Amino acid sequence: MSTFTKIEQRRFRILVLIVAISGFSQGMLLPLISVIFEKDGVSSALNGLNATGLYIGTLLVSPFMEAPLRRFGFKPIIVGGGMLVFISLLIFPLWKSMVFWFILRLIIGIGDHALHFSTQTWVTSFSPKHRLGRNIAVYGLSFGVGFATGPLFVPLVNVFEGLPFIVSGVLCMIAWSFIFLLKNDFPDVIKGTSAEAGFFKRFKTTSAFAWLAFLGPFGYGFLESSLNAIYPVYALRTGISVASVSLILATFSAGGIVSQIPLGMLSDRIGRRPVFLIALGGGATAFFAASLFEASTLLVLGTFFVAGLFVGSIYSLGISYMSDLTPTELLPTGNLLCGIFFSFGSLTGPFLGGLFLEFEATFSFLLLISLFLGVLFLVSATNKPQKRLI
Repeated sequence: MSTFTKIEQRRFRILVLIVAISGFSQGMLLPLISVIFEKDGVSSALNGLNATGLYIGTLLVSPFMEAPLRRFGFKPIIVGGGMLVFISLLIFPLWKSMVFWFILRLIIGIGDHALHFSTQTWVTSFSPKHRLGRNIAVYGLSFGVGFATGPLFVPLVNVFEGLPFIVSGVLCMIAWSFIFLLKNDFPDVIKGTSAEAGFFKRFKTTSAFAWLAFLGPFGYGFLESSLNAIYPVYALRTGISVASVSLILATFSAGGIVSQIPLGMLSDRIGRRPVFLIALGGGATAFFAASLFEASTLLVLGTFFVAGLFVGSIYSLGISYMSDLTPTELLPTGNLLCGIFFSFGSLTGPFLGGLFLEFEATFSFLLLISLFLGVLFLVSATNKPQKRLI
């Protein structure tokens, strides 16, 4: 069986580092701006709408990402995406305005998508099949570690409102600089009818093979955005402190960190679909339990950790699932679709969460999360993927 060369190991480590710092910036940005706007008296609906800027940017740029990647290679796309992210973060403290911050989040969404699309496709293209689940799990783990650390920096807002943005921007710039140590590379060339059919035909073909796998990124996007942009507002209104909210969110991410590699390796051994179903079912159950124990911060911490153990890995499981189902030359298209579905989920989270808070529903916000995961479980359990012929 093929193994990593020294060059591939070095490349993998640098890509993992870049994704970790990107996760840190995202994990900090969502709750940070939500907390700032909540303190300023901004309505929950507007707060949730502003949070969608990150994911609208991703959707806007998605149709235009594959062609530049195939033409210029992985490295230039990562360089451009990383620059957009850290420059935007450093600009945040210059002017406090909902519209201006929405535009900056939109630009960060474009940059983050370019960075993640390129790194993710690069990793799936050079990883041998027998360790694909493990490699993608490490990739997801690096993002999860960064994302878990991000909310812990939100209390820096009490020192100086612009300090968290500056810290995040500087760290992103340092991690981004390591990309210049790598030699550029290109995805596999598309052959035959796939090359002739064009962009939308490739989307249709790839979706026919891997649509079930896209439920992973979609579900994780919903969780990430709703928990980090809307749950802090909900928690603050129920009397939980900013410090406790940050700890709860970090605990959820910590659960994903602990289980990421074990679940990835298990999926290499017994298959992606069974592990994916276990993750969705366990997550739905854990969030249902959390909705019952909201009066106790300690119990919420425990149930969030258990939820993270299950669903903290559904993004990386979805990527490796997609890589199994998709023909090799269509991997860039598959990875692009993972990003698009992640964005759809990320847009759905703040939208439904904002409506929930606006109408002050009588049931727990965490029950909404549980019901969402339960629906994904039922869809995944009652459908089977189309097998590729190559």
